[in-house]
Amino acid sequence: MYQLLATTPMGIETVAAKEVQALGYETETENGRVLYKGDARAIVKSNLWLRSADRVKIVVGRFKAVTFDQLFDNTCQLPWEDIIDENGSFPVSGKSVKSTLHSVPDCQAIVKKAIVERLKRAHKKQGWLTENGALYKVEVSILKDEVLLTIDTSGAGLHKRGYRLAQGEAPMKETLAAALVLLSNWKGATPFIDPFCGSGTIAIEAAMIAQNIAPGFNRDFASEEWSIIPDGMYDEERIKAEDAADYDKEVAIQASDIDPKMIDIARNNAAEVGFADIIDFKQLNVHDLNLHAERGVIVGNPPYGERIGERREVEAMYTYLGELLKRNPQWSLYIMTSYKEFEVLVDRKATKRRKLFNGYLECTYYQYWGRK
Repeated sequence: MYQLLATTPMGIETVAAKEVQALGYETETENGRVLYKGDARAIVKSNLWLRSADRVKIVVGRFKAVTFDQLFDNTCQLPWEDIIDENGSFPVSGKSVKSTLHSVPDCQAIVKKAIVERLKRAHKKQGWLTENGALYKVEVSILKDEVLLTIDTSGAGLHKRGYRLAQGEAPMKETLAAALVLLSNWKGATPFIDPFCGSGTIAIEAAMIAQNIAPGFNRDFASEEWSIIPDGMYDEERIKAEDAADYDKEVAIQASDIDPKMIDIARNNAAEVGFADIIDFKQLNVHDLNLHAERGVIVGNPPYGERIGERREVEAMYTYLGELLKRNPQWSLYIMTSYKEFEVLVDRKATKRRKLFNGYLECTYYQYWGRK
């Protein structure tokens, strides 16, 4: 069994924890982390299925260190050979916050040296390790003198689903887009609208959720090359994921944007993942948006009005969303924005608010639940 850690953006921990629990594992949450125990299959399933997590890592050790000797000795005592192959390549990256050992390059060099020492002893090697095999990215993270040593099982971040051929100026990560949809509890039974679709990410993630398509089905992971993952296990889990997908499920998803160039980009991205006919893309000003069904869900990441001159336009959009809600009380509205007066313009307090970060920008996810 391994101690696993799924990293998440701040504010998304409970969403990712629910996903891990749905895979059958018990969780604990910390800031930006979901911790759980699992075997090799847990690593594979987590990488294939987690929509809102950034990466899945193995925790090799945690300890306190205020001197380089303590860092070296404690690192050297950990069973690195249980994970890293004899010829494995293991670059070390690091970060240190509010800690005595604040020089990150020194911490990286010491951890590297300690792992080399441990592996040479374990494999009875003299001289250099070849490091020409599979990649094991080690991270040393020190917060208030607490050292956390992990190995990344994912490789490229889990937001890299493989369908985004192009994007707009300020693209939202696929993992955050999926979290916004998961927080709306939309599963495909009612219409779904994203009126500010940009490159189509929220709508594409919604379609994947509705049809139960594993977000990692179309990409590779670093741990596929590792000897601790039994041969064929990733292929086996991909076949199970393929069988679990409901490709024939009919869903009503509309994605619109005022910019025709963005609609072309979004359409191409959706085609890449097989959703060209499932998502209805249209160029549309939000003021022309009308709701025809009795109930449904609007999820969006509109412009925030950060630029001078945009503010009045953005305020008018937010006011219109409020009017739409009044006319359609059974619809639910979920909007992520950094605009502080959003509720004033919508003329209604949100049912629920959640602080989230879009990149480094602090936003609020305003959730208005439709009347049952």
